Amino acid sequence: MILVTAATGNVGRQVVNGLVAEGRDVRALTRSPETAGLPDGADVVRGGHLDLAVLERSLDGVEAVFLAWPFASAEAAPAVVETIAKHARRVVLLSSIAVRDDVPEQADPIGAFHAALEEPVERSGLEWCFLRPGGFAANTLAWAPGIRAGGTVRDAFGGAAQPLIHERDIADVAVRALTEDGHAGRKYVLTGAEVLTQAEYARTIGDAIGRPVRWTEISREEARERRAAQGIPPSFIDFMLDGYAAMVTEPGPVTTTFQDIMGVPPRTFHTWAADHANDFLKT
Repeated sequence: MILVTAATGNVGRQVVNGLVAEGRDVRALTRSPETAGLPDGADVVRGGHLDLAVLERSLDGVEAVFLAWPFASAEAAPAVVETIAKHARRVVLLSSIAVRDDVPEQADPIGAFHAALEEPVERSGLEWCFLRPGGFAANTLAWAPGIRAGGTVRDAFGGAAQPLIHERDIADVAVRALTEDGHAGRKYVLTGAEVLTQAEYARTIGDAIGRPVRWTEISREEARERRAAQGIPPSFIDFMLDGYAAMVTEPGPVTTTFQDIMGVPPRTFHTWAADHANDFLKT
């Protein structure tokens, strides 16, 4: 049995789909089973993994866990990992490319946050694997309201370039790491293969939905205010915007990790946009 936490998240849902497609026994933990829309064959359990009593019950008979952390604080991570370690032998953690192994202390808040998740896993005695993806293609879903309203994306740093990754690619590697030997102790840095600017990503969405999508450049301050209104912590916002500013002149890195593991290239952004076309068309 494999337990998938945050099973209706962008990556968790695809991990469930992939495991069910392989005929694996899957238990999916979600707060809203009635509306989860998870595939037949998954044992869908109500609750979240911060509720240790629910987590304890969900771990009955479980050998491997996909651990995602859609929370604002890592404070509860040690207790969650300790509970997992009582039952399972293997854990695959969704972390971040922001974590650096060459420094004694993480310099940025996103790296520090994910390092705080990795640390209790690494010392847990579990057989662990860390997935460290770069920018998610799904982050562009934040543009959907503007695209639906007027075919426009208003944001800063349209020239920032990076290789966004499809959530299905992250999930494919997670499924391998959950079900195969040979991934213990690995830290997989995952990216897409094509480097496009933000403005080019917006135009690619337009191609996928059959409507032109225009990029409208705004100031950094306006971009900061818009993200603050979404509830993103200020320190995270500044780091994100600093990253976009840097990628205007130095694009984000590309890794071959996905192809090395899976034997095929990562999915293109156009594939991602086609998969999500309805998200940019429907209200």
